[in-house]
Amino acid sequence: MILVGGLAFYFIGCINEHIEWDMPLYKQMAIGAIIITGLEFISGIIVNLFLQWNVWDYSNMPFNILGQICLPFTIIWFFISFLAIILDDYLRYWIFHEEKPRYSLK
Repeated sequence: MILVGGLAFYFIGCINEHIEWDMPLYKQMAIGAIIITGLEFISGIIVNLFLQWNVWDYSNMPFNILGQICLPFTIIWFFISFLAIILDDYLRYWIFHEEKPRYSLK
């Protein structure tokens, strides 16, 4: 799961590398939620269904797909991606002296 979390953080960090800063923050968060949910689905198929490690099971959650992803957690990832976006942008600014982060809300 550390690998999946690291990949999610990396891909979320790539949002501003390929998309202009003018994109509203909520759209970046939506992309982040999709990235996390996609990685969770792929890793869930491998880890839970193929290898049968049963790390998580969303079968009892509403709007789940194969018990590997569900709508309530996608909504949670939407808000967690806010933290990843801000953290990545400021780490790049402080460490690599990239452009200072700025955000649009609309």
